Amino acid sequence: MDHVLNIADYYVFTPYVYPTSWPEHWAVRQIISLWVMTNLGALLIYLGFGALSFYYVFDHKLMKHPLFVKNQVRKEIQLGTVSIFWMSFPTVALFFWEVRGHSKLYDDISSSPLGWTGVFLSITGFLFFTDMCIYWIHRWMHHKSIYKLLHKQHHIFKVPTPFASHAFHPLDGFLQSLPYHVYPFIFPLHKVVYLSLFVFVNVWTISIHDGDYRLPGHLIFFINGAAHHVDHHLYFNYNYGQYFTLWDRLGGSYRHPSALLGNGPHDHVRRLMAEAARTQ
Repeated sequence: MDHVLNIADYYVFTPYVYPTSWPEHWAVRQIISLWVMTNLGALLIYLGFGALSFYYVFDHKLMKHPLFVKNQVRKEIQLGTVSIFWMSFPTVALFFWEVRGHSKLYDDISSSPLGWTGVFLSITGFLFFTDMCIYWIHRWMHHKSIYKLLHKQHHIFKVPTPFASHAFHPLDGFLQSLPYHVYPFIFPLHKVVYLSLFVFVNVWTISIHDGDYRLPGHLIFFINGAAHHVDHHLYFNYNYGQYFTLWDRLGGSYRHPSALLGNGPHDHVRRLMAEAARTQ
């Protein structure tokens, strides 16, 4: 986050916001700046990409599903924005620790022993590490002693829209995001790659709630897409993974998407519409 902080300081904070008596390296100023940028950035991604997905990808016929909650989109956005606000506090603490140089993030690719190969390996490592961690955190959230306290808020939305992507209890959302932030404290990662992955994971989270259940070819067996994730919302104890189906298969929680077997939410809505048309 130091690149983003430096750019914001140069163009906005130093010339227009902070008094000259507040040096750029002052911890309090950095924390305030990181908090503002984290909230603005997260809301921009959530509402911006969420709106694009909702209006151009999401099938609005799904809103006729009997499990679609009254005023659901408004409730998703309300919960999502509140969650982002509260999640930003512990998230900023981790960003601040990174800015202060305590992570393994690096600038110069030549400083990596493996060069560009190391960059690509780190991306692969990030995806598999976070997918593994999120699987177990997510599965733990479904334990009966935890579920009602935290994760139940997200599962109110049985047929989610893209705006359900960030609609969590704040602690639930932060715990599931924690692997993203922990990774660069354990493994080397290029700073620009880290920022790109931060955007990617947020967009991916939106995409698995977008109601578009298509996946090309055999990828359906390996990639945890929206078709898999809607079954998680509907049937509760299946498809906990974030990107891949690997850990669901290993953990015995994999369920082949009902949407691809002619029994998904779209199919249910079509049957209801056909029945209504016959009775008219």
